[in-house]
Amino acid sequence: MAAVARIDPKTVFSPEEWAGLTARSSWRGLALVAHAWALIVGAGALFVLWPNPVTFLLAVMVIGTRQLGLGILMHDAAHGALHPNQKINDVVGDWLCAAPIGSNLATYRKYHLRHHRFTEQPEDPDLVLSKPFPTTRQSLWRKVVRDLTGQTAYKLRVGQFLAKKSDAPTDGKTGFLNDTRTRFLAINVVFLAVLTAAGLWWAYFALWLVPLATWFQFVTRIRNIGEHACVGKHEDPFHHARTTLANPLERLLIAPYWVHYHAEHHVFMHLPCWKLEEAHRLLMAKGYGPRMEIRRGYGDVLKIAAPA
Repeated sequence: MAAVARIDPKTVFSPEEWAGLTARSSWRGLALVAHAWALIVGAGALFVLWPNPVTFLLAVMVIGTRQLGLGILMHDAAHGALHPNQKINDVVGDWLCAAPIGSNLATYRKYHLRHHRFTEQPEDPDLVLSKPFPTTRQSLWRKVVRDLTGQTAYKLRVGQFLAKKSDAPTDGKTGFLNDTRTRFLAINVVFLAVLTAAGLWWAYFALWLVPLATWFQFVTRIRNIGEHACVGKHEDPFHHARTTLANPLERLLIAPYWVHYHAEHHVFMHLPCWKLEEAHRLLMAKGYGPRMEIRRGYGDVLKIAAPA
């Protein structure tokens, strides 16, 4: 099947608007990576300093969402949007974003660009994520329970480690530190060693692995549902994905780093994530809203994905 149609940005934006939207920053992407890690450390420190069920739950939710945030910033790196220097873009995207959560930038880039090329078509590798919807609320709840109890993470991680070989070596290279599973283990051993040296060995399990195995899985599912579930197959590129107008609480605990502006990303896929909100405002001002799939909050999206 042919690749999906594309929109020429020159037919939508003025040259000045497009130049502003596509401008790369040598510091913004790095600052977002630092922000993600600062929130992870800060949320963990909150529980360490004031241990109680409320601070633990908050830490798990914030850390799990920022683990998703690392995945989102890896996604920017896959589009070459994290840093204008390609080497810095790839090293930061790989080692500070992808490896800690068990991903691989080179593998993801190849997979993800195919998703953009064949969005919601049979060749789309992400079609499996949206195809089950709409579903029943009972089915959705079963999925949520599997996510929040670690069953989804166990299935994914065991599958990854029992595979005959890792999904792919980074950039086609071979060697010890280019294996996805080895890199994930190496990074996590470093985390455990640092926390053990600080007398907080237990924090690695409670404040890194628990969020990774639970809340991260849950918000990843919600993100996937929000992006493409029940959007359908449309000829108009403005309708290939959904934008969800997340409120501040949803942005903190579900959708970090402008990931909810997914319709804008699919139309203009090389925009840095921090430019998507501006692109959204410009598109609304130019009257493109009726052509787009836009919902107000993730509750609204879930009503569509699991109507009964």
